[in-house]
Amino acid sequence: MDPVIAQCAPYVVEEEPGTRYWCRCGKSARQPYCDGSHKDTDFQPIPIKFEKKERVAWCGCKHSLKQPFCDGSHRNLMKKE
Repeated sequence: MDPVIAQCAPYVVEEEPGTRYWCRCGKSARQPYCDGSHKDTDFQPIPIKFEKKERVAWCGCKHSLKQPFCDGSHRNLMKKE
């Protein structure tokens, strides 16, 4: 089962310290975060703990090789469309 492509671009967010759960399935209505929509899939969210405030680029296409962060894989998906 392939993940749903939430968007073909990263979600660039300024994160505060704490733990976030990145949506791996692509079905969450709270992208890029998990809202539990993966319950009917084989996917599980990826927890990431931030120790300090930092700007990150969460993967939006769900195909990054550096999950949960963007590695530019969405560019290849856009070429296939």
